[in-house]
Amino acid sequence: MKVIFKDTFLHRLESQIEYISLDSPVRARKFTSDLLKRIKEIPKNPFRYRKSIYFEDETIRDLIYKGYTIVFRITEESIEVFGFVKYQNEPND
Repeated sequence: MKVIFKDTFLHRLESQIEYISLDSPVRARKFTSDLLKRIKEIPKNPFRYRKSIYFEDETIRDLIYKGYTIVFRITEESIEVFGFVKYQNEPND
């Protein structure tokens, strides 16, 4: 199963990495590397992650990583990673 990164996810991740790198470029690289490793593990068992609190859809799940919520959709042929939020009640805040 293939992991697809949507533009919305990439844009928000990039903004967060830029913010972290202002304090510590090393921490920003480690954060990115560790997060991508966790995302690449999703296809092994995608339904082990909690049903998304943002959507009423069993195929949309949340991966929690260091206070961030990575939202992804499970399809027959891929995992679509599209959300990246931190401490929010709604994904578009």
